[in-house]
Amino acid sequence: MKFTVVQPYYSVNENDLQKCFDSMIELIDKCDESSDVIVLPEYTDVPAACKGKSSFHGAIEKFNSTIMQKAIDTAKRCNAVVFVNAAEKTETGWRNTTHAIDRSGNVVGKYFKAHPAPSEVKTESQGGNEVDVSYSYSHREPYVIEIEGVRYGFMTCYDFYFYEAFAPLAKKNIDVIIGCSHQRTDTHEALSIINRFLCYNTNAYLVRASISLGEDSPICGCSSVIAPNGDVLVDMKSRIGIESCEIDPHKKYYKPAGFRGALKSHYEYIEDGRRPWLYRNGGASIVPYDNVMPYPRICAHRGFNTVAPENTMPAFGSAVGLGAQEIEFDLWSTSDGVIVSCHDNTLDRVSNGSGKITEHTYEELLKLDFGVKFGEKYKGLKIVTFEEILKKFAGRVIMNIHVKIWDTADEDDKMEEIVSLIRKYDCEKHVYFMSGNDEKVKKAKEYAPDIAVCLGAGRDKWAIVDRAIKLGADKVQLFKPYFNQEMIDKAHAHGIICNVFWSDDPEEARKFREMGIDTILTNDYLNIYNALNS
Repeated sequence: MKFTVVQPYYSVNENDLQKCFDSMIELIDKCDESSDVIVLPEYTDVPAACKGKSSFHGAIEKFNSTIMQKAIDTAKRCNAVVFVNAAEKTETGWRNTTHAIDRSGNVVGKYFKAHPAPSEVKTESQGGNEVDVSYSYSHREPYVIEIEGVRYGFMTCYDFYFYEAFAPLAKKNIDVIIGCSHQRTDTHEALSIINRFLCYNTNAYLVRASISLGEDSPICGCSSVIAPNGDVLVDMKSRIGIESCEIDPHKKYYKPAGFRGALKSHYEYIEDGRRPWLYRNGGASIVPYDNVMPYPRICAHRGFNTVAPENTMPAFGSAVGLGAQEIEFDLWSTSDGVIVSCHDNTLDRVSNGSGKITEHTYEELLKLDFGVKFGEKYKGLKIVTFEEILKKFAGRVIMNIHVKIWDTADEDDKMEEIVSLIRKYDCEKHVYFMSGNDEKVKKAKEYAPDIAVCLGAGRDKWAIVDRAIKLGADKVQLFKPYFNQEMIDKAHAHGIICNVFWSDDPEEARKFREMGIDTILTNDYLNIYNALNS
């Protein structure tokens, strides 16, 4: 089969939009019936750099229908399969989309860029282009389409950098990866490494079409055809034009799986020894980050603690299993420095022990029963450590972590250790700290600025919003009944999220929702969830 890549000139001056578009059309018109597959670059409907959302979207509005029709006409004229990346209009905006068009001019598949670039995600006020990325916050398998017996996978620009996506793509046994791309900041050498690495790991050909920033540019470009063994069959560097090559898309590369091993693809060899529990979070059970998960939410306070003992794994697991967006728990430090979860500092209410957690060693606490007072069926539950919670639930739920250590006068606030554990389990974006101590909130913002902080009510409950504004807190946890509509509105006006502690009453919870509360903490998760979602 003959694969053709088109690499047009791309100007950094948006005044050249029409000029760039016209020259791209001229290149497309040079494609002929000798090609079986034609691949065009990313955002063919934005053929030059645009500054700002209005200009970016304006280009799409102007060129989108024209380039889509040109792609369809080219498929018919050349009797070829055409892959064209042009924005797709959805109910929520324009979406980065690669369209697969068969030889008869029918759109037979659509791939939505798996990893939208920051410029696509950011709002206009943040300097972004505000593209529709709503689809990218939930799990989906790698998109594969079969055309005329060839299995095609896809990667678009930013997708190429996420190496963890290579293995799932390889599992689909694809023949060819279609890469409609820009990658305007990478050198030719870097692009070659990335592209060859992709092919070697997926045992597939890559047919990648990009843009030229000028014949002499050392970056971007590199429209390519690369074989599964990493051989570069086509590399246009920064040349403007079209280039083709013949390949057998079903030809694979196999090597010994280890010294004197049987022949396997590189992916199969790696799978034999994969240890996924060693790596960063990934997979279908990972929920969106705290800063992108939508509101309003329900937070299971101390876990689902009306069905299982509070601040225990059964309580957390029940909430997560039922789909709770957040769980809340409390942290203390034992006398020998182990960080554990318990609401009270004292043991009497929640265990068969007595005295303070902070006055016992961890080994002493392990001898106590933290389930029997809730019910006989939970007899034998042990106190849970912070690390055990992270080990089981990191990335699976947003964690509202009330660091009780910070609410005391204890000089050893364990901040370094707490942050270190969060980083160990790769969940900085899935957690936030809660404390009513202004000084500790300030310190946390300085020490770990990438981890969100929620300001608790503290002593001056009515001043919580003003304190949060002053401290730069990301959220406030309002303490009923010490808040009103004016406080909620003021917090929102300053971009501050509003939690409320707490509600187990459906009518009260509905009232809080009507007031604009973003997250309701509750002890009775399922009851409140059903009430607010009926």
